[in-house]
Amino acid sequence: MELLDFARGPAIAFAGAVFVFGTLWRLVGVLLLPRLRDLSPARAGARAPWQSALRTVFVRMWPRKEFLPTTAFATVNSYVFHIGLAVVVFGLAPHILFIRGFSGLVWPSLPSNLVFAVGVVTLVSLLAALARRLTHPVLRLLSHGGDYLSWLLTALPVATGLLATSHLGARYETLLAVHLLSVAAFLIWFPFGKLMHAVLFAFSRGATGIRFGHRGVSV
Repeated sequence: MELLDFARGPAIAFAGAVFVFGTLWRLVGVLLLPRLRDLSPARAGARAPWQSALRTVFVRMWPRKEFLPTTAFATVNSYVFHIGLAVVVFGLAPHILFIRGFSGLVWPSLPSNLVFAVGVVTLVSLLAALARRLTHPVLRLLSHGGDYLSWLLTALPVATGLLATSHLGARYETLLAVHLLSVAAFLIWFPFGKLMHAVLFAFSRGATGIRFGHRGVSV
C-alpha cells in the first residue's frame, strides 16, 4: 500500500506538474521563435494563410497516393495505436474518474471488455511498430535512444494496465502502483521527447501549409 499511496499521490502529482509546465514551456518556445517576414507577393489565387494551414494539417493526415504503396502499413498501424490509446485513456471508467478528480470533466464510459480488447490490439500494434523500426534499414539507421524510450514509455502503461485489469503477475495493489508509476514516467518524458509531436505536429504542418500556400503550391 505504501507504493500505491506514493504512486497515486506524490508521483502522479509531480508528473502532472512536469507534463503541464513542460508542455507549456515547449509551446511558448515554439511560438516565440523569431520569424522573418515574407516580403514576396502571394501567388495569384493563393488561399488565406489560415486556410492553407488548416488544409495542410488535415490533408497530410493521409499520404499522397504516390507514396501509399510503401507507407500503407505504417500509416494504418499508426492510426490503430493512436486511436487505440485514445479509446483506452478516455473510454475506461477508472480513467474517466481519475480525470474528473482534477478537471471536473466527466463523460460516459465504454464497456470494460471492449476497452480491454482495444488495449490488447493497441499493444500488438505498438509491438508491430517496434518490429518495423528494428527491421527497416532506413528507420533503424535513423532511430536513436530517444525513439526507443518514447516507444517504451508509451507501451508500458498499456501493458501494465492490461496486467492490472487481468490481475496477472502480482497483487492488484502492486500492479496498479506499477501502472500508475509507468503513467507518471510517460507524463514526465512527454514534453521533452518525440511524444511532443502529438501537440507540435499541427504547428509544423500549419507552417508548411502557409509557406506552400503563399507560393501557390498544392498540397
